[in-house]
Amino acid sequence: MRDDIRAWLDAESGLPDQPLRGEFYVDAGIFAAEMRDVLGRQWLYADHVSRIPRPGDYFLFEVGGESIIVVRRKDGTIGAYFNVCRHRGSRICLDRQGSLSSFVCPYHAWTYDLDGALRGAAHMPDDFERRDAGLMPCHVRELEGLIFLCLAEGEAPDFDALAEIARPYLALNGLAPARLAARRSYPTSANWKLVVDNFQECYHCAPAHKLYSSAHSKDKLLAFGAGPGSGPVDAAERFSGELATWRERASAAGTWLDARAEEEDDIRSIWSVGRLPIKAGALTESVDGAPVSRLMGRFAEFDGGHSAVAFNVFSYFLASNDHVVMIRFTPRGVLETDVEFQWFVHPEAEEDVDYEVERLVRVWDVTTTEDKRITEDNQAGVASSRYRPGRFSALEGRLSTIKRWYLHEMATASVPSHEELGA
Repeated sequence: MRDDIRAWLDAESGLPDQPLRGEFYVDAGIFAAEMRDVLGRQWLYADHVSRIPRPGDYFLFEVGGESIIVVRRKDGTIGAYFNVCRHRGSRICLDRQGSLSSFVCPYHAWTYDLDGALRGAAHMPDDFERRDAGLMPCHVRELEGLIFLCLAEGEAPDFDALAEIARPYLALNGLAPARLAARRSYPTSANWKLVVDNFQECYHCAPAHKLYSSAHSKDKLLAFGAGPGSGPVDAAERFSGELATWRERASAAGTWLDARAEEEDDIRSIWSVGRLPIKAGALTESVDGAPVSRLMGRFAEFDGGHSAVAFNVFSYFLASNDHVVMIRFTPRGVLETDVEFQWFVHPEAEEDVDYEVERLVRVWDVTTTEDKRITEDNQAGVASSRYRPGRFSALEGRLSTIKRWYLHEMATASVPSHEELGA
């Protein structure tokens, strides 16, 4: 790692109550280190199993400069492989999704089975060992219908601990068999950390998101607008009465689940889970609080609650009683972040009968379009020579935690550069 980056990390560790300095949002060397030390150690949400229902179905998941083939193998299990031919490195799959009986490199026609094994390589020497030239695997796990990938070269971080905590929230909505009703992309010309920070605070909600703010309780947004720890203690106290009333209702219906966040002494984790009321009179997260589809999963009636799981800063599950929103933020370059939203409904829900797509997506479509604009404006500002970080507000408590997590990941995982090894 460059000496200047090391110095910036050291300096930032003593400034927990303010954003990072400008270089962290524009420097290519920092982004390369993040891809290895931060992104490479996360379980990233890739997609729902419904995208690859049959053997041979595949799609590409792209993050930074990497392309991963996610495929339904012949035995029905899910495999993930780096989209790199083991001969001279060509990309193998060029279409973003499709269905194949095998993978054939378009360069020299090396052929791979769906399990990644090399099947054919013409004109190779007699001593060439095909078993040593299969596709490079990527760590893959499935949870309640959600496919997660980890790009780590060696052992992947633990998946099971968080999976067990998150599972009850996902199962409550019956996510595994759910139907994908809509998918929207909002490519954002901004560094991924600005996209994440914007999502992890609700200080901007009132001035920037009129529709979103109107769909939720004002006291809830002040107290828990971006999850546990995002608001001040006094706001949480004001919200406590509303929370207690709803909790009794949800408990009686058997749909209340406690809110939890990562332990403060475990800065390697950055997750949170919980259920909260939407606002008085609202049955679901919609423009008017009225249902937008059929009840999902275990819900026998509307309890007016909203579930949230932050698997990390890149992957999120948000759910009302009648629909689920999956969100992923995927860094593609220093100044480019893919932002994708997916809306899921009951597996038997029929479009234009049980739900209308535009009504279903309205709240988050408007909100995320607004987020794209304000985050790109933020990027333009932090790139200025006159940018100086300001103090976090009382509604940005979560950002201090995220900053500590980020600095820890960068400082503890970095490996020496080639220049340092040579020295």
